[in-house]
Amino acid sequence: MNPFMHQVIVQTVLRHKKKPETPSADYSSFRMAKGFRELRILTRRLLKDIILISLGIGCAAFGLESFLLPNQFIDGGVTGISLLAAEVTRLPLFILLPVINIPFVLLAYHVISRQFAIRTAIAITGLVVCIAFVHFPEVTHDRLLVAVFGGFFLGAGIGLCMRGGAVIDGTEVLAIFLSRKFSLTVGDVIIAVNVLIFSIAAWVLSVEAALYSMITYLVASKMLDFIIEGIEEYIGVTIISGQSQQISEMIKSQLGRGLTVYRGKRGYGRHGDTRDADIIYIVITRLELHRLQTEIEKIDADAFVVMSPVKDTKGGMIKKRPLAQ
Repeated sequence: MNPFMHQVIVQTVLRHKKKPETPSADYSSFRMAKGFRELRILTRRLLKDIILISLGIGCAAFGLESFLLPNQFIDGGVTGISLLAAEVTRLPLFILLPVINIPFVLLAYHVISRQFAIRTAIAITGLVVCIAFVHFPEVTHDRLLVAVFGGFFLGAGIGLCMRGGAVIDGTEVLAIFLSRKFSLTVGDVIIAVNVLIFSIAAWVLSVEAALYSMITYLVASKMLDFIIEGIEEYIGVTIISGQSQQISEMIKSQLGRGLTVYRGKRGYGRHGDTRDADIIYIVITRLELHRLQTEIEKIDADAFVVMSPVKDTKGGMIKKRPLAQ
C-alpha cells in the first residue's frame, strides 16, 4: 500500500479508533486492510448520497419552477411557507428559501446531528442555486395538472434528498423537536403546521388556490412515502407453531426465502401452560403473502401468525433466490 493511501486510511478511518497510547504508524496489516474496506464503503456511500441529493435538488427545482411558482400554488411545510412568503412579499424564492430555512438547519444541528445539519445546509444551498441560475420552462397552466405534477416532482425531490441523508424541507426537524418538548407525535405536529399554512393561504391567496395546494401537498406526501419506503412493500411475518420445522423447510424449499428462527416459549390456557417453541420470522413482499398463508395453513391450520408492515430492508435474502431444479 502506497504511503498516500496509508495516510488517507489513518486520517479518515483509523484515527478515530486509535487508543491514546498507540502511535499513529503502529497499525497491523489486518487493521489497515479493515480500514481500507471501511474507507471504500464510506466512499461508495458518499458518492451515492451525492447523486441522490443532486437528483432530489433537480426534481424539486423542476416542480417549483415549471408548475408551482408560475401558478401561485404552494406546498405544505417550510417549502410552503417560503412559497407563501414569496407571493406576499414578491421577493424571489431563492432569497426566501435560505433565510426561512436557517432556523431549521440550526435546529437540526441540536436535535439530530452535526453531519445531518451540514448536509441539509448543502442541499438547501444547492436548491437555491438551481432555482436562481437554472430556468425550467413552464409546462402547463391547467390547475389540476399543476397540483398533481407539481406535488409529484416536489415530493420526489424531498424524498431523494432524504435518501441521501439531508432534507430541503425542515418540517420534520421541527416536528421532532416539538414532539420531544410537548409529548406530541411527529404526525400531529406536521398536520397542525400544515393546517395553519393552508388556512393562511386561503386568506391571503384564495380558497380555491388553497384547495389546489392541498392536492399538491397530498401528492407530494404520497410521493415522498413512495421514495422513502421503496417500490416494494414488505411484510414482516412472525410464525409460532408446533410444526415450525416443517414450516421452515417449506419457506426455504418452496418460497426460496431466508428466515430467522428464535428460540422461545409459547404459552396458553388458564393455568399458563408453556412449552418450548421455535419462532420463525420472515420478510416477504405483499404479493407473496397469500401464498405463504396458504402453505402455512396446509401444514398447521392453528399456527399463530402475526403480520406487520416493514418500511424498508437491506441485506439478507430479501430477493427470492433461484430454487434448485
